[in-house]
Amino acid sequence: QVQLVESGGGLVQAGGSLRLSCAASGRTFSNYAMGWFRQAPGKEREFVAAITWSGGSTDYADSVKGRFTISRDNAKNTVYLQMNSLKPEDTAVYYCAAKLLGGTMSTLKFVSQYNYWGQGTQVTVSS
Repeated sequence: QVQLVESGGGLVQAGGSLRLSCAASGRTFSNYAMGWFRQAPGKEREFVAAITWSGGSTDYADSVKGRFTISRDNAKNTVYLQMNSLKPEDTAVYYCAAKLLGGTMSTLKFVSQYNYWGQGTQVTVSS
């Protein structure tokens, strides 16, 4: 089992920044690729960003490329999402997820590929 706890969400004005953190406990953190997803009211959960176990490869949704950065610190069992130039359409509950090693980078876009999920943290961007 892996437990994931997100933090860092909040209310920010458009153009502002937030950094989300996801602390993992349980099994060896470095055995897992990590992803961030988000879900707005009335919408499906969607991919935001992902990072391989080593941090050597990352992927982003087109809507956040150039604004968001995913990173991880395996010594601290934590993955981060730095969000800059926030827009009202970024408003959502943000979830981190862990995927046991295996598969290709392209599979990290899909909700169904992940083994564990956090409880989510609300991000609200005002216009």
